[in-house]
Amino acid sequence: MDKFLYYNDLFNIYKELLTEKEQAIFSDYYEENLSMGEIAENLSITRSAVGSTIKTVEQKLEKYESCLQIRSKNKKLQAVIEEIKDKEIKGKLEELLN
Repeated sequence: MDKFLYYNDLFNIYKELLTEKEQAIFSDYYEENLSMGEIAENLSITRSAVGSTIKTVEQKLEKYESCLQIRSKNKKLQAVIEEIKDKEIKGKLEELLN
């Protein structure tokens, strides 16, 4: 699995559990595709601090998913929804999932 997509999925689910600073740095790195150097310069912090924060957030996201398994359950539900033939029911379930 692509690490980039995996962490973006987790971030979209669990970002509210992170601090504002963690959210900003992680978003800049994974969503805005900024380098650690660019982020460090923009925030007036060291590149090492950026790298450390990214690593910490990755670990937190993995722990949240390990405990809550929201992403895993969503993937399983999506697979079941894909098999449903009735468009009305399928649409309602997709709406609930999103």
